[in-house]
Amino acid sequence: MLLHNALAVTNVSLVPDLLETAAEPNRRRLLQLLARGEQSVSELAANFAVSRSAVSQHLLLLADVGLVRARKDGRNRYYSLDSGGMRSLRASLDIFWTDELDSLVADATALQHPHHKENPDDH
Repeated sequence: MLLHNALAVTNVSLVPDLLETAAEPNRRRLLQLLARGEQSVSELAANFAVSRSAVSQHLLLLADVGLVRARKDGRNRYYSLDSGGMRSLRASLDIFWTDELDSLVADATALQHPHHKENPDDH
């Protein structure tokens, strides 16, 4: 039970990191490219105007939050999406958008049906 609670707290604290990491445009593009399948750093870097080293740094950040995984084959490193990390990202986005949409609906309802009561002290 204690281990489960510790893992839950850890997972909750990773959610902002997960969303922030995936939101950066270059990393978002890397995730899109990796959705096609495993690719080497060189293959991925060919799609960017930044250096191969910069692409590697972005991939390391994605790996740190569990969105991608790497395997080494000789001198090459190949990256692929981590299905568990992608499920966590999807769940985080679902929760975020559900909460945001619920808030938007509540705001719209309040605007349509104001519950403004005059204060008798105002007269």
